[in-house]
Amino acid sequence: MEERNMTQATKLYPIGIQTFEKIRNGNYLYIDKTEIIYRLTHAASNYVFLSRPRRFGKSLLTSTLKAYFEGRRDLFKGLAMERLETEWTEYPVLHFDMSLGKHMEKEQLERYLLSQLEQIEEDYGIHSDSPDSNIRLTKLIRHVHEQTDRQVVVLIDEYDAPLLDVVHEEKNLPVLRNIMRNFYSPLKACDPYLRFVFLTGITKFSQLSIFSELNNIQNISMLPEYAAICGITEEEMATQMDEDLDILAKRMGISREEAVQKLKYNYDGYHFTWPSPDIYNPFSLLNAFVTGRLDSYWFGSGTPTYLIEMLKKYGVLPSKIGGNEATAEEFDAPTERMASITPLLYQSGYVTIKDADTDFGIYRLDIPNKEVRIGLMRSLLPYYVTPDTLTATTTIVNLARALVKGDMEGMLQLLQTFLSTVPYCDHTDYEGHYQQMLYIIFSLLGMYVDVEVSTPRGRVDMVMRTATTLYIVELKLNQSAEAAMQQIDLKNYPERFALCGLPMVKVGINFDMERHTLKDWMIE
Repeated sequence: MEERNMTQATKLYPIGIQTFEKIRNGNYLYIDKTEIIYRLTHAASNYVFLSRPRRFGKSLLTSTLKAYFEGRRDLFKGLAMERLETEWTEYPVLHFDMSLGKHMEKEQLERYLLSQLEQIEEDYGIHSDSPDSNIRLTKLIRHVHEQTDRQVVVLIDEYDAPLLDVVHEEKNLPVLRNIMRNFYSPLKACDPYLRFVFLTGITKFSQLSIFSELNNIQNISMLPEYAAICGITEEEMATQMDEDLDILAKRMGISREEAVQKLKYNYDGYHFTWPSPDIYNPFSLLNAFVTGRLDSYWFGSGTPTYLIEMLKKYGVLPSKIGGNEATAEEFDAPTERMASITPLLYQSGYVTIKDADTDFGIYRLDIPNKEVRIGLMRSLLPYYVTPDTLTATTTIVNLARALVKGDMEGMLQLLQTFLSTVPYCDHTDYEGHYQQMLYIIFSLLGMYVDVEVSTPRGRVDMVMRTATTLYIVELKLNQSAEAAMQQIDLKNYPERFALCGLPMVKVGINFDMERHTLKDWMIE
């Protein structure tokens, strides 16, 4: 048997490629979703909406649907669709990409919609001077139906892109929302001429109030049968990327099992319903296979500035971003009228479903994986620690080195020196600020950390777990490390963690409010 090349995959990885035809003709890896697509296109509803976070494969899914409805049988050779579909009926497809309609004023958005229509009109030899996009869309659908004698398929990718940046603006949102509602309004009136309508986006369609007339649309975002329609499941990675896993492990110099565990810890953990298969972020996973190393690919591909501002607006502490319970109605709530940041965090992919009590309809939402957690904490560094993120990152590496060695004393000395050089920032005159600051720093060390952990006799300020040790941390402000240690002993906090299986270390820390750094500490 010919020895397999263990340094290069047999297929290319489609980083940034969202066109099904290009992937299939270019020897790129394609995770076969066509069995799910077949079920979707043969289900009872012909009007479908799907919500997923950015870079989760929504555009590729839309492109695959386009190829399928155009009857491109050649592109599906070897895929599940080839054995499932027997008719391969060709339909005319109107494909609208709204992803470039961002950061636009009223007039710009109107021109953008007209340009989208003009491109398709030219393909069918249609000429129209009407300035009204809804009239032109209506005429386009009817004309294409008459010209081809077939029902029309309408695919709208990133339908909400023009509205995302203004979703909380009282002035601009209603104006742009009306434009988009006007554009989409013909979809219901043209029902006799339509075979299938599919829309993707980040926010749920009901949240933007632009489909009030289209009351027959089915939201499949949380339906179990479509849980894996985007993203890469653990099973898909193990089977369709079997050879790739061996190659990646060799490049990383570790066993296949270790490689899988590292990938899982960094990029797995998404669930869009419950129960659900474990779903990996496809953008990060594929980038890891390309580069042969683990990094923050998804988080680094988009600035979270808007998210950070919303965290500040709603007063959400870093330690409270995850670990919350909510009903589906609460995290599916309209972002225009949301009373908490939970809907935005969920829809954007910063928290996901981790568990559920289906009898009572309660879901537990938490940060999906290490990549998202580390990315969030890095983004919060300037607000809780220092704007000098370069120095902070270097310091955190040194802190991690000390902690891995079990040198808590050395780590706290490094932290004291670092914080004494950090410029003063506002709102540091309460104990909670230092608790959150340490939560961010300890999280960036890659350790498990939790705050306000309940025990039979009170709440522990902070619990941190490394591979070898459990640290019970109590904080004081302008008091003494001895007072912090006395509280640990008085409340007998270690009793709560006696069964954890790790040796326990008690740490009492006292902060100096004037100097904004550690004043003294005790370790036992």
